[in-house]
Amino acid sequence: MRLGITTRLFIAILATAALTVLLVSAASRWNFERGFLGYLNELAVERMDTVLPRLVQAYAEHREWSFLGDPARPWYKLLRPMPGEPLPPGGIDAALPPDLTGALSRLGLLDEHQRWVAGYRNITMAMQHRAVVVDGRTVGWLVLAPFQSVADGGDQRFVTGQWHTTLVAATVAVLFAALIAWWVSRRLLAPVRQIAVPAEGSDEVGQLARDFNRMAQTLARNEELRRAFIADVSHELRTPLAVLRGELEALEDGIRPLDRAAVASLQSEVHQLGKLVDDLYELALSDVGALSYVMEPLDLGPLLTRVCSMHEPAFESAGLRFIVALPREPVIVEADATRLQQLLDNLLANSRRYTQAPGEVRLELTQDDLHARIDLHDSAPGLPDAQLARLFERFFRGESSRNRETGGAGLGLAIGRNIVVAHGGTITARASQFGGLWIEVQLPRTQAPSP
Repeated sequence: MRLGITTRLFIAILATAALTVLLVSAASRWNFERGFLGYLNELAVERMDTVLPRLVQAYAEHREWSFLGDPARPWYKLLRPMPGEPLPPGGIDAALPPDLTGALSRLGLLDEHQRWVAGYRNITMAMQHRAVVVDGRTVGWLVLAPFQSVADGGDQRFVTGQWHTTLVAATVAVLFAALIAWWVSRRLLAPVRQIAVPAEGSDEVGQLARDFNRMAQTLARNEELRRAFIADVSHELRTPLAVLRGELEALEDGIRPLDRAAVASLQSEVHQLGKLVDDLYELALSDVGALSYVMEPLDLGPLLTRVCSMHEPAFESAGLRFIVALPREPVIVEADATRLQQLLDNLLANSRRYTQAPGEVRLELTQDDLHARIDLHDSAPGLPDAQLARLFERFFRGESSRNRETGGAGLGLAIGRNIVVAHGGTITARASQFGGLWIEVQLPRTQAPSP
């Protein structure tokens, strides 16, 4: 199971915070124990300095250490006398303060030859020691075995309490870090989730990367189309301008007489140039949705009857049979009649221009519960599937043989597609069963207006 980036970010932040708390807690405990051991040893040294005068006085009275032999009770009375108890003979009246650290149990006594006499046995002169000096002569050594761990010091309960407090504080800190990590992960990735919807088996960043890749590909494709558009516009404008320039130079040089034929030729080129400029302007308006539309309920049957009757003579002159099939019942759509007529004019003109004679063109109008559909079929020649997908691109011409005499600039279908989209419909191109092209236009239906 792959974790989403939100979960991974949450785990990363929480793990970092938990590790930090763990390290700080461990360092704090180590530092506390080291410092506490140092504190205990300092108290033990102070206790050692307090015991030393009692040993000096006791030796001065007994002149030997044998009085500390077994049983060892006299030694402990010297170190920790109980209130009201007499000290050894000639004992000291001053009472020692209570020993809470266990330091007295780590004190030992060596004689002048550094042999053990009483108290803690595992002592050496490498430890803290004080000389017991009587009448200017060293008669023994008071030695303190240092604390190696807190347990040795008898303060384990205090240390345990401190550790429990640290553990509780660390737990609270981790829980608080988990809350902050959850909030940060959700907050930081909110814009990412708005940009990209995660796909199954992926996370937000992977989906975002794919979206950016698609966007980059789209931008590259748009840039390619823009350059092709500029090149095509330049070519289409250059051709009539070059003809006009040649005609005018021929008239100027006297090669061609200025007669009605010359004027007609110039007029034809100017018309071709004006038509291209008008198409470019209309395409630009349709691309940005700036073409004006007056939408109202429209019965497609009468509109198609009128448009087809206008084109029928042209089909007959081209040697093509024109078949129209319209339903008897009304087919109502919300549309602009002028723009739909412009669309139909382009489609029918293309079919007439590119269908070989003898051939036929069929136009059929049908409807279902949701859509009205206009199907336009023509006979050979057809187009390969790869070219069908590009049929509605601007300046696209499906055959290399189509030139300025047989075809336009390749803008009519691009404008027509924008008109269909503006009506909320779709337009598609397929191979026709009659060997040519099948154009299908679907428009959303509406209810017939009440009388």
